[in-house]
Amino acid sequence: MTKLTVETPAIAPQPASSVPLEASKRRRAWRSLYRAKWPVLAIALLLLISFAAVFGPAIAPHDPNRQDIIARLKHPMEQAHRGKVTFILGTDGLGRDVLSRLLYGARVSLAVGLISVVVGGSIGTLLGLIGGYFGGWIDDVFMRLADIQLAFPFILLAIIFMLVLGPGVLNLILVLGIGQWVTYARIARGQTILQREREYVEAARAIGQRTPGILLTGILPNILSPLVIIASFNIASVILSEAALSFLGLGVPPTVPSWGGMLAESRDQLLAGRWWLAVFPGTAIMVTVLSFNILGDWLRDLLDPRLGNQG
Repeated sequence: MTKLTVETPAIAPQPASSVPLEASKRRRAWRSLYRAKWPVLAIALLLLISFAAVFGPAIAPHDPNRQDIIARLKHPMEQAHRGKVTFILGTDGLGRDVLSRLLYGARVSLAVGLISVVVGGSIGTLLGLIGGYFGGWIDDVFMRLADIQLAFPFILLAIIFMLVLGPGVLNLILVLGIGQWVTYARIARGQTILQREREYVEAARAIGQRTPGILLTGILPNILSPLVIIASFNIASVILSEAALSFLGLGVPPTVPSWGGMLAESRDQLLAGRWWLAVFPGTAIMVTVLSFNILGDWLRDLLDPRLGNQG
C-alpha cells in the first residue's frame, strides 16, 4: 500500500513594510514639529539669521565700516533732512550703520560656530572611535589628553592661545574647534565600546572587512544621534565664546564687524543713554543662542526619546 504525499507550496516570504524607514522617520519628525511649536519658531529664526549671514552684503543698506562723523550716534529711526530715515537702527560712535554691522556680524558668528563645531566634532569623534574600538594604550593616551584639557578652564585656554596667535577669524575657529574635541571624543568612545561587541561588528570582522570600514560605515552611523545632539548645543556655546573673546578684543579684528565687537564698542556709550548700541547686538546673540538651544532640545527628544522622557 503506497502513501500519497501531497506537496504543499512553499509560502513566499512576506515583503518588507511598504513604508521606507526614512519616510517613517521624516513623518515622525514632522509630527514632533507640529506638536512642539517652539522648535518651529527656532528654525524660522535660524533660517532668517542664516539668510542675513549669506546675503548680508547684498541687503545691507550701507558699508559696515564706512565712517561718517557727522552722522555719529544717530538714534534708531531718527529722521534726517526732508523726513527721510537714513539709519534704521541708528549709528555708532564712528557714524557706522548699526543694521549693516549686524547683518555682517551674523556671518561671522554663524561661520565661527558651525565650522568650529565641525572641526572639533570631527577630531573628537575620530579619536573616540579609535580609542573605544582598540582600547589599550591608545585609549589611555587619548583619555589622558582629554583629562589634561578638562583640568583647565576653557575660556582661559582660549584667551592664552588667542594672545599667542593673535586676533583673526581662522585663529578663532582653530582655537574654538580644538577646544570642543573632548566632549565628542568621550561620547564617541563610550558609544563605540558598546557597539564593538555587537553582532554586526563581529560579522563584519568575519567576512574580512577592514577596520576603517567597520568604524566609518558600521559603528559611526549607529553613534551619530548623541553626537548630533551635542553639536546643536555646542554651536550655541561656541557663538557665546566667540562673542566673549571679541568683546575682550581677542576674537576677530576690529575691522571685521562682529556682535561681540559691537558690544565692546558700546561700553563707553551706555552711561550716556545710547542703549541701541548694546541692545541690538545683545539681542542678536541671545536670539541665536536661544534658537540653537531650543533646536537641541527638540533633536534630543526626536533622536533619543529616553532622554526627553527623563527631562
